[in-house]
Amino acid sequence: MSRSRPLFLSCVLLIAIGGTSAALAARPADSAPPLPDFRKLVKQNEAAVVNVSSTQTPSRRATRTPGLPELPGSENPYLEFFKRFFQERPELPGDRQANSLGSGFIISPDGYILTNAHVARDVDKIIVRLSDQRERPAKVIGVDELTDVAVLKIEGENLPIVKVGDSEALEVGEWVLAIGSPFGLERTATQGIVSAVGRNLPSGTYVPFIQSDVAVNPGSSGGPLFNLRGEVVGINSQIYSSTGGYMGLSFAIPIKLAMQVVDQLKATGEVTRGWLGILLQSVNNDLAEAFKLDRPRGALVAQVLPESPAASAGFKPGDIILRYGGEPVEDSSQLPRMIGVTPVGKTVAMSILRNGEPLEIKATIARLETVEERVSTMDEYSDPRLSITVADLSNEQRRSLGIEDQGVLVASLDEGPAANAGLYPDDIILQMDHQPVKSANQFVEMAKELPKGKAIPLQVRRDSESLYLAVRLPE
Repeated sequence: MSRSRPLFLSCVLLIAIGGTSAALAARPADSAPPLPDFRKLVKQNEAAVVNVSSTQTPSRRATRTPGLPELPGSENPYLEFFKRFFQERPELPGDRQANSLGSGFIISPDGYILTNAHVARDVDKIIVRLSDQRERPAKVIGVDELTDVAVLKIEGENLPIVKVGDSEALEVGEWVLAIGSPFGLERTATQGIVSAVGRNLPSGTYVPFIQSDVAVNPGSSGGPLFNLRGEVVGINSQIYSSTGGYMGLSFAIPIKLAMQVVDQLKATGEVTRGWLGILLQSVNNDLAEAFKLDRPRGALVAQVLPESPAASAGFKPGDIILRYGGEPVEDSSQLPRMIGVTPVGKTVAMSILRNGEPLEIKATIARLETVEERVSTMDEYSDPRLSITVADLSNEQRRSLGIEDQGVLVASLDEGPAANAGLYPDDIILQMDHQPVKSANQFVEMAKELPKGKAIPLQVRRDSESLYLAVRLPE
């Protein structure tokens, strides 16, 4: 009997535990936050979202499928479908064609509307359709293609408006909702979460995009992106797609940046940006080692443009900008935006690293203007260690590049260290290991002295821009 008691007690204990487990299983788990209900948000804001269409002369602009610009992807197999959906037809001489281009939203009771630049540019006439189906002609107040923001104006008073929020307070994982006209289907609402903030895209040097997984399709360009408080935090602008439709990646312009552009467009019809006159590139692991940096960070100065604020301040190619006006520069993509919002004429102190030594430089910011250059070619020397053939440049080529007595042309490459570093034929090598390269013969002599197993910086001109590459001879 005495031996049966432990077994009996064990059975009782197991039954008790099992009963407790069953009770716990039956009891509701700690209540998770409920899924958001967007009904009130949509009702409060849909009247302020408009459809933007245009009338344009076909000869002024090539026929295009309305909608969002796409980041580079594969060919679009659905292009014919989109064309049929939008009822494109053969164009007759003198014909004017109406296209539903995108969306927008009203930001003031007297009729100012925010949309995308690619929706409003190169058109003869813009028509805005309100939520009650009334149509009103719109005037283009201003277009800023660098941020893809445009301001329109319609006649009206006491129009419904959106509430502008704080895009800088957005966090990854936060719920957001878009309202727009995908494929011309007006007042379509789609929801998702913020996937990333401050996203850098090749098409947006001055825009730290909000990435979300909100379903956004052609025709939604210029529509608002709302947070759960019903505030606009972004303007839907681009998608990444290999099909022409939504694939889970959509990008919006932060509303704080957009409103800064709006203020300038309303005041002057154009946007003024700061300009320093440098071409930049990111710092990877090899370049960090080559430039004696503790880790990959900062913005590497690949080229200093002549007669620029940077040239006057004493910047040199190979400088790494670590702080701008006291703010840290972790990545080169940050710096154009920081310079762009700096008032013209302001003097800014920058902390840099030059040849491994810290230095401070002050530069007076000028107004941004575009700069264009071009190149051509060719007498050849080969270096077997780098597997590269280089050629001298003519005096005319040097003058056209603005590089005087410096630079050699990459004539050809085989598999080897130079190709592995990222050099391409027709690149122009300006410096090797911080030393100017003045002739093809000199380059080959310099290459003979390169150490093995160590990353060595090359300054290279590619097309109209300069960049740095790190070449490493194998051990």
